[in-house]
Amino acid sequence: MRALVATAVPAERDAVARAFPGANEAIRLPGGPGRPGDLDVPGVSVVRTAAGYDLLAAGVGPALAAASTATALTAAALGGTPYGLVVSAGIGGGFQPEAPLGSLVVADAITVADLGAETADGFLPVTELGFGTVTHRPPASLVRGVSEAMGARPGTILTVSTVTGTAARAAELRARHPQALAEGMEGFGVAEAAAAHGVPVLEIRAVSNPVGPRDRAAWRIGDAFAALTEAFGKLAPALESWNPYDDQ
Repeated sequence: MRALVATAVPAERDAVARAFPGANEAIRLPGGPGRPGDLDVPGVSVVRTAAGYDLLAAGVGPALAAASTATALTAAALGGTPYGLVVSAGIGGGFQPEAPLGSLVVADAITVADLGAETADGFLPVTELGFGTVTHRPPASLVRGVSEAMGARPGTILTVSTVTGTAARAAELRARHPQALAEGMEGFGVAEAAAAHGVPVLEIRAVSNPVGPRDRAAWRIGDAFAALTEAFGKLAPALESWNPYDDQ
């Protein structure tokens, strides 16, 4: 299966690439607005692995991630080689103690946590305002297969535009989303682009820090990158055994 893997930044993309031995090739997407010679402009180029996956450093935040992913999906479709799956991948915060540092989470729900309105009675998601969507659900059989292959926990991964930095905010998110295991900044944007193209989506996060008060001394970014590399080394068999018709 031809898959597009969208990370936020090149360091995450490179951690994924290390899972695939052999030469990787930078491919500029047609029609992109990038600067000459710059292959790291989000949405303009992908790194094609020897295993056939295309890796995109899509940019930080849901808006840029959505735009860059949509650009890659459109270029592939116009080129006659559409993707069969989009994977949002990277490191992120984990809700403790369910998602400890260095562990992996696979989203069974990709939910945007802060798209809506604040009211006197609390937060209202955009769906309760009468429009939009707040959750995309990856194929259930794919989530099961990938979670088992990677030794990851399935659960909700929240997308936020502002990273959680206080215990109060972490508690508020857990109260609204009791199934949440992790948070990131791109998953919902990637999922929105995939949905617009009718392509299934998956989100995988390696936990680098606890969700809550910012304590850089407690972050384990290197361990999370290593976990991400190891995880993608186990992805291919799970994708090969996945039957999309099982989820219809």
